Amino acid sequence: MRARYITTTLPYVNADPHVGFALEAVQADVCARTKRLSGANVFFSTGTDEHGQKIYESAQKAGQDVHEYVDHYAVEFQKLKEALNLSNDTFIRTTDPEHITAAQEMWRRCNAAGDIYKKAYTGLYCIGCESFKTDKEIVDGKCPLHPILTPENISEENYFFRFSKYQEQLLTYLERPGVIIPEWRRLEAVAFVKGGLEDFSISREKKRLSWGIPVPDDETQVMYVWFDALTNYISTLGWPANERGNFKKFWEEGSVLQVAGKDQVRFQSLMWQAMLMSAHIKTSDTVFYHGFITSNGQKMSKSLGNVINPLELVATYGTDAVRYVLLRHVSPFEDSDLTRAAIHDHYTAHLTNGLGNLVARVMKLCEDNLDAPITVPEKMQGIEEITTDLNNFAFNTALDRIFALIAAADERITKEEPFKVVKSDPVRGKEMLAALATEVWNIGRLLAPFMPSTSETIVKAVLENKKPENLFPRLSAPVGV
Repeated sequence: MRARYITTTLPYVNADPHVGFALEAVQADVCARTKRLSGANVFFSTGTDEHGQKIYESAQKAGQDVHEYVDHYAVEFQKLKEALNLSNDTFIRTTDPEHITAAQEMWRRCNAAGDIYKKAYTGLYCIGCESFKTDKEIVDGKCPLHPILTPENISEENYFFRFSKYQEQLLTYLERPGVIIPEWRRLEAVAFVKGGLEDFSISREKKRLSWGIPVPDDETQVMYVWFDALTNYISTLGWPANERGNFKKFWEEGSVLQVAGKDQVRFQSLMWQAMLMSAHIKTSDTVFYHGFITSNGQKMSKSLGNVINPLELVATYGTDAVRYVLLRHVSPFEDSDLTRAAIHDHYTAHLTNGLGNLVARVMKLCEDNLDAPITVPEKMQGIEEITTDLNNFAFNTALDRIFALIAAADERITKEEPFKVVKSDPVRGKEMLAALATEVWNIGRLLAPFMPSTSETIVKAVLENKKPENLFPRLSAPVGV
């Protein structure tokens, strides 16, 4: 079985973690856990992107030294590992010395291929995107992704990457099955390439922006943040030194999956792949793009006061409840609306009254009436369908299947009344309870990649024939909900 490499993008450390990145991290974690459960050797990476003009300006506004600023936010993002029970093997920061070495080596290799040149340039620069924008990317004088910001007209001498050179190679790359999921994002990438590729700037003048990785052999320039940050996908594996063999095992010989937001298609599936082609490194096997999370139909922003902090959600509802909501009630591919009221409703209806209630009822009956724990089956029921769903990144569909099993078990209890039968006909009643305990065990096992702690608790309860502590206590709605 091929080794599996799974990575998120690197969030920018100019604000606290938001629920949009929590979605991405949890989706990647489910992929990693699923592959590990199938016996694969998995390397799962995440981290933080810490260079660039936006971060430098944010640090200045905060009155902080930029190093202290990025250190603070890196710690905030590292908290997600415990809060969301992420199984990542490493956490890379683009300020790590090993990453800086790798980014400079990537520069040297692209330069050796004849793909880096210097020229004077004037263009519209979006600070929010940390990139120059072409005329076709500007709508009504604004960048569509950052409509409250006015692009700056900047003139300077920078280094450029010969993106246009790789137009045909990128089209060939994009023809591979499964190279981009969902399919319409692949078509979006193809259309972008066919529309014509323009070489892009990969450096900034140091006198204008000092916070970046120095360009090799030119002290007047620092690397463009995207050229720097994209290299993290291989620097985290130990490239170029590859002392532990991780780059060879997981990138060169393994299967590479990148998880990213829908606004990343140009960067992840085009720019990054062209850089890899230039450096004569294997391209990514698959990039899965998820949609955005909105709130009350609006993009989340501090000014609107609708930002949802995942750490605060976990503090209220618990880790597995947050994972559940993100995986079942947020579309894997489309934009989804999520409010605090909706989160509370999902928690109460599906976890407190659904899964939690079922496990409590069944295991209490079993504890009181069965002489010993059940003998669990060798194989889970429904695992094939759920595996297919996960291979297609349909996290919500997979959970729908599991919660249909929960609803069916509840319906059986209501219809067959085993709590009465076990008193009037103990032998038949115990058989009914054993069958229900088997279903609860099966549900617990199926939940393993989605809600790992809950899964472990349920399986342990069945194996010990004991009712567990209340899985999802009933909570009052938060203030304002």
